[in-house]
Amino acid sequence: MLTLGGLGFLLACVFGSYIAAGGSLEPLIEAMPFELLTIGGAAIGTFFMSNSMHGVKHTLSGFGKIMKGAVYKKSDYMELLSLLYYLVRLANTKGAMALEPHIEAPKDSAAFQKFPKILANHHATDLICDYLRMVGMNADDPNQIEDVLGRELKKTLNEELHPAHALQSMADGLPALGIVAAVLGVIKTMSHINEPPSVLGAMIGGALVGTFLGVLLAYGMVGPCASRLQGVVEEESKFFEVIRAVLVAHLHGNAPQVSVETGRKMAPNEHMPNFKELEEAVQNLQIA
Repeated sequence: MLTLGGLGFLLACVFGSYIAAGGSLEPLIEAMPFELLTIGGAAIGTFFMSNSMHGVKHTLSGFGKIMKGAVYKKSDYMELLSLLYYLVRLANTKGAMALEPHIEAPKDSAAFQKFPKILANHHATDLICDYLRMVGMNADDPNQIEDVLGRELKKTLNEELHPAHALQSMADGLPALGIVAAVLGVIKTMSHINEPPSVLGAMIGGALVGTFLGVLLAYGMVGPCASRLQGVVEEESKFFEVIRAVLVAHLHGNAPQVSVETGRKMAPNEHMPNFKELEEAVQNLQIA
């Protein structure tokens, strides 16, 4: 909603100040459909040229994140840390093999069933199970696990950032495409050079609408959307950094409480539970 509110405020200020200064909307309304077709069509064409079909679909799905923001809230971090606490405590008290029923069939695990939102998050579930499975295969070097897990998270982050980069590339090109539309308008004007000044003035004004729209779309709409999407993706990546922090701390031989405390510190400050809240949550944790 904040994104839509900002867009509405932007348009109100731009066009409101124009009207308040005595400008007429008629030239804009007359020229805008054709200029938008030129600029928007060229931008969409270049977008398809520079992306794969997977990238196109990924970018389109990113608009939902722009509107809704990051999906992970404080309650999600509390659930994740509680689940990880249970798993590392089980490994500490009964050995890594005690985790096998949980990581081999998480859908049938009482621990994962206790937290259905995490169970439904296939990326988080697979990440936890895969690396705990590696620990059960004697790959328990914390530095090695941290390195492998860090590379996987970096790869995933780069893939998730592709839509933001694609939108930013489009934003970078929109001012130039606006100039293309304006030049076409100037060419059209020059072909009617024998017309009276009032006609030529209207045609030149229509051509300048192209430059105006290119700049407005780039810096007022597409560019901010790209920045917003990048911020959301980077915030959501902290959810998986919590998993890495807890598992690595566990492999270093820390107590379960210390391991989850290490993971808690990786949560965004806005959604990070405090020490007491997390302590109460893990103390009250009851799993059959």
